Amino acid sequence: MKKNSIMLAMLFVFVMIASACGNSSSDTKNGSSAPETGSTTPAASTPAPPTELTIKHKLGETKVKKNPQKVVVFDYGVLDSLDKLGVEVTGVPQANIPPYLAKYKDAKYKNVGSLVEADFEKVNAIKPDLIIISGRLTTAYEELSKIAPTIFLGVDNANYIPTYTENAKTLGQIFGKEAQVETELAQVNGTIKSVAEKVKASGKNALIVLANDGSISAYGAGSRFGIIHDVLGFTPVDPKIEVSTHGQSVTFEYIAEKNPDYLFVIDRSAAVGGEAGAKKTIENELVKKTKAFKDGHIVYLDQNYWYLSGGGLISVSEMVKEIEKSVK
Repeated sequence: MKKNSIMLAMLFVFVMIASACGNSSSDTKNGSSAPETGSTTPAASTPAPPTELTIKHKLGETKVKKNPQKVVVFDYGVLDSLDKLGVEVTGVPQANIPPYLAKYKDAKYKNVGSLVEADFEKVNAIKPDLIIISGRLTTAYEELSKIAPTIFLGVDNANYIPTYTENAKTLGQIFGKEAQVETELAQVNGTIKSVAEKVKASGKNALIVLANDGSISAYGAGSRFGIIHDVLGFTPVDPKIEVSTHGQSVTFEYIAEKNPDYLFVIDRSAAVGGEAGAKKTIENELVKKTKAFKDGHIVYLDQNYWYLSGGGLISVSEMVKEIEKSVK
Protein backbone atom coordinates (compact mmCIF):
# COMPACT_ATOMS: atom_id res chain seq x y z
CA MET A 1 0.00 0.00 0.00
CA LYS A 2 2.76 2.37 0.91
CA LYS A 3 4.57 1.47 -2.31
CA ASN A 4 1.46 2.30 -4.38
CA SER A 5 1.12 5.69 -2.67
CA ILE A 6 4.70 6.60 -3.53
CA MET A 7 4.19 5.65 -7.18
CA LEU A 8 0.99 7.73 -7.39
CA ALA A 9 2.81 10.73 -5.93
CA MET A 10 5.65 10.41 -8.43
CA LEU A 11 3.16 10.10 -11.29
CA PHE A 12 1.38 13.30 -10.15
CA VAL A 13 4.66 15.24 -10.11
CA PHE A 14 5.54 13.97 -13.60
CA VAL A 15 2.16 15.10 -14.97
CA MET A 16 2.58 18.56 -13.45
CA ILE A 17 6.07 19.01 -14.97
CA ALA A 18 4.90 17.85 -18.41
CA SER A 19 1.99 20.29 -18.29
CA ALA A 20 4.28 23.21 -17.43
CA CYS A 21 6.64 22.38 -20.30
CA GLY A 22 3.73 22.19 -22.74
CA ASN A 23 2.44 25.63 -21.79
CA SER A 24 5.92 27.14 -22.18
CA SER A 25 6.30 25.58 -25.63
CA SER A 26 2.86 26.83 -26.68
CA ASP A 27 3.66 30.38 -25.57
CA THR A 28 6.90 30.34 -27.54
CA LYS A 29 5.20 29.09 -30.69
CA ASN A 30 2.59 31.82 -30.41
CA GLY A 31 5.37 34.44 -30.24
CA SER A 32 4.50 35.49 -26.70
CA SER A 33 6.10 35.01 -23.36
CA ALA A 34 5.17 36.01 -19.85
CA PRO A 35 6.71 39.34 -18.87
CA GLU A 36 9.37 39.38 -16.24
CA THR A 37 8.17 40.39 -12.80
CA GLY A 38 8.30 44.15 -12.38
CA SER A 39 8.83 44.84 -16.13
CA THR A 40 6.15 47.40 -17.08
CA THR A 41 8.06 49.89 -19.33
CA PRO A 42 7.17 49.53 -23.07
CA ALA A 43 9.98 49.52 -25.66
CA ALA A 44 11.05 53.01 -26.80
CA SER A 45 10.02 54.01 -30.34
CA THR A 46 11.79 56.47 -32.67
CA PRO A 47 9.60 59.57 -33.22
CA ALA A 48 8.61 60.25 -36.82
CA PRO A 49 10.32 63.25 -38.41
CA PRO A 50 8.13 66.39 -38.61
CA THR A 51 6.25 66.84 -41.88
CA GLU A 52 5.52 70.52 -41.29
CA LEU A 53 7.76 73.36 -40.15
CA THR A 54 7.01 76.80 -38.78
CA ILE A 55 9.25 79.27 -40.60
CA LYS A 56 9.79 82.66 -38.94
CA HIS A 57 10.66 85.44 -41.38
CA LYS A 58 10.55 89.22 -41.71
CA LEU A 59 6.86 89.31 -42.61
CA GLY A 60 5.58 86.78 -40.07
CA GLU A 61 5.40 83.05 -39.38
CA THR A 62 4.39 80.49 -41.99
CA LYS A 63 3.69 76.77 -41.73
CA VAL A 64 5.55 74.98 -44.52
CA LYS A 65 5.56 71.33 -45.58
CA LYS A 66 8.89 69.55 -45.49
CA ASN A 67 10.19 68.96 -49.03
CA PRO A 68 7.42 70.85 -50.86
CA GLN A 69 7.01 69.62 -54.43
CA LYS A 70 5.65 72.67 -56.27
CA VAL A 71 7.70 75.77 -55.45
CA VAL A 72 7.36 79.27 -56.92
CA VAL A 73 10.37 81.58 -56.45
CA PHE A 74 10.39 85.38 -56.92
CA ASP A 75 14.04 85.99 -56.05
CA TYR A 76 17.04 85.05 -58.21
CA GLY A 77 19.34 84.75 -55.19
CA VAL A 78 17.01 82.15 -53.66
CA LEU A 79 16.70 80.50 -57.08
CA ASP A 80 20.48 80.18 -57.39
CA SER A 81 20.66 78.69 -53.88
CA LEU A 82 18.04 76.08 -54.77
CA ASP A 83 19.87 75.39 -58.03
CA LYS A 84 23.10 74.84 -56.11
CA LEU A 85 21.31 72.49 -53.71
CA GLY A 86 19.74 70.49 -56.54
CA VAL A 87 16.17 71.47 -55.60
CA GLU A 88 13.71 71.69 -58.48
CA VAL A 89 11.20 74.56 -58.78
CA THR A 90 7.96 74.95 -60.70
CA GLY A 91 7.54 78.67 -61.35
CA VAL A 92 9.91 81.64 -61.78
CA PRO A 93 9.76 85.15 -63.25
CA GLN A 94 11.51 84.59 -66.58
CA ALA A 95 12.23 88.21 -67.56
CA ASN A 96 15.89 89.23 -67.10
CA ILE A 97 16.98 85.87 -65.71
CA PRO A 98 20.79 86.03 -65.23
CA PRO A 99 22.74 84.01 -67.85
CA TYR A 100 24.05 81.63 -65.20
CA LEU A 101 20.42 80.66 -64.48
CA ALA A 102 19.35 80.58 -68.13
CA LYS A 103 18.01 77.02 -67.89
CA TYR A 104 14.97 78.43 -66.06
CA LYS A 105 13.83 80.11 -69.29
CA ASP A 106 12.81 76.65 -70.49
CA ALA A 107 9.09 76.07 -71.08
CA LYS A 108 9.09 73.36 -68.40
CA TYR A 109 9.12 76.20 -65.86
CA LYS A 110 6.02 78.36 -65.52
CA ASN A 111 6.51 82.09 -66.03
CA VAL A 112 4.85 83.74 -63.02
CA GLY A 113 5.42 87.43 -63.75
CA SER A 114 8.43 89.55 -62.86
CA LEU A 115 10.55 90.27 -59.81
CA VAL A 116 8.38 93.28 -59.04
CA GLU A 117 4.95 92.10 -60.20
CA ALA A 118 3.51 88.65 -59.65
CA ASP A 119 1.04 87.13 -62.12
CA PHE A 120 -1.44 85.98 -59.50
CA GLU A 121 -3.54 84.02 -61.99
CA LYS A 122 -0.60 81.92 -63.16
CA VAL A 123 0.65 81.41 -59.60
CA ASN A 124 -2.79 80.26 -58.53
CA ALA A 125 -3.02 77.84 -61.48
CA ILE A 126 0.15 76.09 -60.31
CA LYS A 127 -1.40 75.38 -56.89
CA PRO A 128 2.04 75.67 -55.27
CA ASP A 129 3.07 74.12 -51.98
CA LEU A 130 5.39 77.07 -51.26
CA ILE A 131 6.00 80.61 -52.56
CA ILE A 132 9.25 82.45 -51.78
CA ILE A 133 9.59 86.23 -52.16
CA SER A 134 12.05 88.99 -51.25
CA GLY A 135 12.08 92.78 -50.98
CA ARG A 136 10.73 93.61 -54.44
CA LEU A 137 7.43 91.79 -53.72
CA THR A 138 6.91 92.66 -50.05
CA THR A 139 3.61 94.42 -50.81
CA ALA A 140 2.25 91.25 -52.48
CA TYR A 141 2.83 89.06 -49.43
CA GLU A 142 -0.75 89.04 -48.14
CA GLU A 143 -2.24 88.28 -51.55
CA LEU A 144 0.24 85.50 -52.29
CA SER A 145 -0.33 84.02 -48.83
CA LYS A 146 -3.97 83.49 -49.78
CA ILE A 147 -2.80 81.23 -52.61
CA ALA A 148 -0.18 79.18 -50.76
CA PRO A 149 2.24 79.31 -47.80
CA THR A 150 4.53 82.27 -48.54
CA ILE A 151 7.85 83.16 -46.91
CA PHE A 152 10.15 86.17 -47.21
CA LEU A 153 13.83 85.34 -47.73
CA GLY A 154 15.31 88.70 -48.67
CA VAL A 155 18.73 89.87 -47.50
CA ASP A 156 19.04 92.75 -45.04
CA ASN A 157 21.68 95.00 -46.62
CA ALA A 158 22.74 96.37 -43.24
CA ASN A 159 23.12 92.83 -41.90
CA TYR A 160 24.10 91.04 -45.09
CA ILE A 161 26.04 87.91 -44.17
CA PRO A 162 23.94 86.94 -41.11
CA THR A 163 20.67 87.18 -43.09
CA TYR A 164 22.18 85.47 -46.14
CA THR A 165 23.34 82.68 -43.81
CA GLU A 166 19.94 82.41 -42.11
CA ASN A 167 18.15 82.25 -45.46
CA ALA A 168 20.42 79.47 -46.72
CA LYS A 169 19.89 77.47 -43.53
CA THR A 170 16.12 77.93 -43.83
CA LEU A 171 16.21 76.46 -47.33
CA GLY A 172 18.35 73.61 -46.03
CA GLN A 173 15.83 72.91 -43.29
CA ILE A 174 12.82 72.95 -45.63
CA PHE A 175 14.39 70.73 -48.29
CA GLY A 176 16.49 68.45 -46.09
CA LYS A 177 19.80 69.88 -47.35
CA GLU A 178 21.25 71.03 -44.02
CA ALA A 179 24.65 69.35 -44.42
CA GLN A 180 25.16 70.67 -47.95
CA VAL A 181 24.26 74.20 -46.85
CA GLU A 182 26.79 74.07 -44.01
CA THR A 183 29.50 72.96 -46.44
CA GLU A 184 28.72 75.77 -48.89
CA LEU A 185 28.61 78.41 -46.15
CA ALA A 186 31.93 77.24 -44.72
CA GLN A 187 33.60 77.64 -48.11
CA VAL A 188 32.23 81.15 -48.64
CA ASN A 189 33.12 82.24 -45.11
CA GLY A 190 36.65 81.01 -45.60
CA THR A 191 37.04 83.13 -48.74
CA ILE A 192 35.48 86.15 -47.03
CA LYS A 193 37.98 85.92 -44.20
CA SER A 194 40.90 85.67 -46.61
CA VAL A 195 39.73 88.62 -48.72
CA ALA A 196 39.00 90.81 -45.69
CA GLU A 197 42.51 90.21 -44.37
CA LYS A 198 43.97 91.10 -47.76
CA VAL A 199 41.90 94.28 -48.03
CA LYS A 200 42.78 95.36 -44.50
CA ALA A 201 46.47 94.88 -45.21
CA SER A 202 46.18 97.05 -48.34
CA GLY A 203 44.71 99.99 -46.38
CA LYS A 204 42.78 101.10 -49.48
CA ASN A 205 39.49 102.96 -49.70
CA ALA A 206 36.78 102.52 -52.30
CA LEU A 207 33.74 104.04 -53.96
CA ILE A 208 30.89 101.97 -55.42
CA VAL A 209 28.78 103.39 -58.26
CA LEU A 210 25.86 102.18 -60.36
CA ALA A 211 25.93 103.32 -64.00
CA ASN A 212 22.57 103.68 -65.73
CA ASP A 213 22.25 105.15 -69.24
CA GLY A 214 24.81 107.89 -68.67
CA SER A 215 23.85 108.75 -65.07
CA ILE A 216 25.61 107.48 -61.95
CA SER A 217 24.66 106.93 -58.33
CA ALA A 218 26.89 106.10 -55.37
CA TYR A 219 26.42 103.42 -52.71
CA GLY A 220 28.18 103.24 -49.36
CA ALA A 221 28.22 101.16 -46.19
CA GLY A 222 24.88 99.53 -45.32
CA SER A 223 23.66 99.74 -48.92
CA ARG A 224 22.67 96.97 -51.33
CA PHE A 225 26.31 96.73 -52.43
CA GLY A 226 27.71 97.59 -49.00
CA ILE A 227 29.20 94.13 -48.51
CA ILE A 228 32.33 95.62 -50.12
CA HIS A 229 32.69 97.91 -47.11
CA ASP A 230 30.85 96.13 -44.31
CA VAL A 231 32.12 92.59 -44.87
CA LEU A 232 35.15 92.72 -47.15
CA GLY A 233 36.71 95.70 -45.42
CA PHE A 234 37.23 98.50 -47.95
CA THR A 235 37.09 101.88 -46.20
CA PRO A 236 34.32 104.07 -47.74
CA VAL A 237 35.92 107.04 -49.48
CA ASP A 238 32.83 108.95 -48.40
CA PRO A 239 31.22 107.76 -45.13
CA LYS A 240 28.25 110.10 -45.61
CA ILE A 241 26.72 108.53 -48.70
CA GLU A 242 22.94 108.35 -48.38
CA VAL A 243 21.64 104.79 -47.96
CA SER A 244 18.74 104.18 -50.35
CA THR A 245 17.57 101.59 -52.84
CA HIS A 246 18.51 103.75 -55.81
CA GLY A 247 21.70 105.18 -54.31
CA GLN A 248 22.82 108.78 -54.04
CA SER A 249 22.93 110.63 -57.33
CA VAL A 250 26.46 111.97 -57.92
CA THR A 251 28.51 113.66 -60.64
CA PHE A 252 31.84 112.84 -62.23
CA GLU A 253 33.22 115.90 -60.44
CA TYR A 254 32.27 114.16 -57.19
CA ILE A 255 34.25 111.06 -58.17
CA ALA A 256 37.26 113.18 -59.09
CA GLU A 257 37.02 115.11 -55.83
CA LYS A 258 36.78 111.97 -53.66
CA ASN A 259 39.64 110.39 -55.65
CA PRO A 260 39.12 106.76 -54.51
CA ASP A 261 41.82 104.10 -54.50
CA TYR A 262 39.30 101.65 -55.97
CA LEU A 263 36.20 102.41 -58.04
CA PHE A 264 33.71 99.52 -58.24
CA VAL A 265 31.14 99.84 -61.04
CA ILE A 266 27.86 97.98 -61.66
CA ASP A 267 26.18 98.40 -65.05
CA ARG A 268 22.41 98.53 -64.51
CA SER A 269 21.63 99.06 -68.20
CA ALA A 270 23.31 95.78 -69.10
CA ALA A 271 21.50 94.01 -66.25
CA VAL A 272 18.03 94.90 -67.52
CA GLY A 273 18.69 94.12 -71.17
CA GLY A 274 20.07 97.44 -72.37
CA GLU A 275 23.43 98.28 -73.90
CA ALA A 276 26.51 97.63 -71.78
CA GLY A 277 27.91 101.14 -71.72
CA ALA A 278 29.30 101.60 -68.20
CA LYS A 279 32.95 101.70 -69.28
CA LYS A 280 32.27 104.42 -71.85
CA THR A 281 30.27 106.39 -69.28
CA ILE A 282 32.75 106.10 -66.43
CA GLU A 283 36.14 106.52 -68.08
CA ASN A 284 35.95 110.19 -69.01
CA GLU A 285 38.60 112.86 -68.54
CA LEU A 286 37.58 113.63 -64.95
CA VAL A 287 37.63 110.03 -63.75
CA LYS A 288 40.93 109.38 -65.52
CA LYS A 289 42.56 111.76 -63.04
CA THR A 290 41.73 109.51 -60.09
CA LYS A 291 44.07 107.09 -58.35
CA ALA A 292 41.64 104.31 -59.22
CA PHE A 293 42.11 104.84 -62.95
CA LYS A 294 45.86 105.48 -62.81
CA ASP A 295 46.48 102.33 -60.74
CA GLY A 296 44.21 100.13 -62.83
CA HIS A 297 41.71 99.82 -60.00
CA ILE A 298 38.45 100.56 -61.79
CA VAL A 299 36.62 97.27 -61.41
CA TYR A 300 33.52 96.44 -63.48
CA LEU A 301 31.53 93.98 -61.39
CA ASP A 302 29.27 91.33 -62.89
CA GLN A 303 25.82 92.93 -62.84
CA ASN A 304 24.14 89.52 -62.94
CA TYR A 305 25.42 88.66 -59.46
CA TRP A 306 25.46 92.13 -57.97
CA TYR A 307 22.28 93.68 -59.38
CA LEU A 308 19.95 90.86 -60.45
CA SER A 309 20.54 88.17 -57.86
CA GLY A 310 22.83 88.48 -54.85
CA GLY A 311 22.17 86.77 -51.56
CA GLY A 312 22.40 83.26 -53.04
CA LEU A 313 24.87 80.45 -52.45
CA ILE A 314 26.22 80.89 -55.99
CA SER A 315 26.01 84.68 -56.31
CA VAL A 316 27.60 85.57 -52.96
CA SER A 317 30.46 83.16 -53.61
CA GLU A 318 31.08 84.74 -57.04
CA MET A 319 30.77 88.28 -55.66
CA VAL A 320 33.43 87.62 -53.04
CA LYS A 321 35.70 86.01 -55.64
CA GLU A 322 35.39 89.08 -57.88
CA ILE A 323 36.59 91.34 -55.09
CA GLU A 324 39.36 88.87 -54.28
CA LYS A 325 40.67 89.05 -57.86
CA SER A 326 40.56 92.85 -57.87
CA VAL A 327 42.71 93.37 -54.79
CA LYS A 328 46.29 93.94 -55.94
